[in-house]
Amino acid sequence: MNVSIEFHFISNENKVMRRGEFPLRRKRPEEVAFEFWKQIKREMPFDGELVRVKASGEDITELVMELEKAPLED
Repeated sequence: MNVSIEFHFISNENKVMRRGEFPLRRKRPEEVAFEFWKQIKREMPFDGELVRVKASGEDITELVMELEKAPLED
């Protein structure tokens, strides 16, 4: 099953939108979105501020932000 993920964020004072379609592979949509967000941040020369995240039309911004704030597992 695939999920369509759409990110709205601000980078270097510019509003940016990125989207893509990804396989879930036994993961929750917010986990897949968080992996995509990490990839986006690696590609950007400037820091990005997350504004909104949608997965198949559903707002999952808070869930992704919680994953970003969570401590890394050992």
